[in-house]
Amino acid sequence: MAKNKPEGYLSGRESRRISKENRKITSELEKKRKRKNVPESEYLTKMHDPNNAVEFDNLHTYFFTDAGTVKSVDGVTFDVPIGKTVGVVGESGCGKSVTSLSLMQLLQRPQGQVVEGEIRLNLGDKAVNVAKMPDKELQHLRGNFMSMIFQEPMTSLNPVFRIGDQVDEVISLHDGEGKSEAEVKARTIEMLELVGIANSEGVYKMYPHELSGGMRQRVMIAMALACNPRIIIADEPTTALDVTIQAQVLDLLRGLKDKINSSIMFITHDLGVIAEMADYVVVMYAGRIVEKGTAEDIFYHPAHPYTIGLMASKPVVGKQVDKLYSIPGKVPNPINMPNYCYFKDRCEMCVKQCNGVYPCEISLSKTHKVSCYRYADEAGRREWEKSTEFIPDSEKGKGGNA
Repeated sequence: MAKNKPEGYLSGRESRRISKENRKITSELEKKRKRKNVPESEYLTKMHDPNNAVEFDNLHTYFFTDAGTVKSVDGVTFDVPIGKTVGVVGESGCGKSVTSLSLMQLLQRPQGQVVEGEIRLNLGDKAVNVAKMPDKELQHLRGNFMSMIFQEPMTSLNPVFRIGDQVDEVISLHDGEGKSEAEVKARTIEMLELVGIANSEGVYKMYPHELSGGMRQRVMIAMALACNPRIIIADEPTTALDVTIQAQVLDLLRGLKDKINSSIMFITHDLGVIAEMADYVVVMYAGRIVEKGTAEDIFYHPAHPYTIGLMASKPVVGKQVDKLYSIPGKVPNPINMPNYCYFKDRCEMCVKQCNGVYPCEISLSKTHKVSCYRYADEAGRREWEKSTEFIPDSEKGKGGNA
């Protein structure tokens, strides 16, 4: 940061210095990624729990910009169990989408790079560390083992190709070995029908602009599920849809997940969608996980002040308020993050320890974890249990409401 200059100001000389340093770093990382004939032993790994489809372990994904290094994902650790839905929630810019793009290895390179940590993907007979895999090998995993439903279907679908050609291409590339053109087309028609498109033969010949937003989103879901992947990443798939179409898409995803026994990593801003869809919830803020647990843990016993603020800011049916609550303040500068808790400057529940370094992860139960100094001692935990009318696991099902 330049001395005696407004915050965020960079001189041309400083910008060139940062660019030069960043190019050196990204060139080394790119050189490592573009190596040929990489031995399989380099990226083979072992799942910590074979019941997980994906394990993110201390993931660090940075963007090396001319203004500095943006730590978009800064030490993220969580699991996606087989056959379950994990909801990732947080405000814009918290690192949700970058976490999913790190798994797919679709980061905007060379600026975007996974610099540390592991992403373990369960292939059944073996497990691989996606972060270390060469591009050629990754091509066999995308579509077959992991696929992504992107946020905006109009920008994801190619406007100059017909719907059928685009879905055909996915099947031909990833699951087309030994299949004729007629068989590939039949599979495409089958997928379009599976996602609830009635006029599948007609839609097959249409262009994206001839379809409504809901229909385009269904086509994106058909493309993602065409090869029966083990892990489906849904990056805000219902954001641009109206409420009735949103409900249909959510029902569709839930039904298809059970039908092909896949896991879903569901990214959204909408807490209502998370409550309806997710088995587990991960709350992210400024590139880090501040709280994670089962859906019941997060919705009935929120612990982190940020999670509590998110819950308070959503409208509640039957409750009349003059003005919805909003979390005060703003997210810190991602290029110059503080060395204390990132939420401290916006927090209304600070304690003395908050002046120290970033808080470590604290276990409130077997499934519920939070990064907050309020629970660093027994007194803080007792206060939380009392304020949330906490019911221990052993007491659940005995007439109380969890």
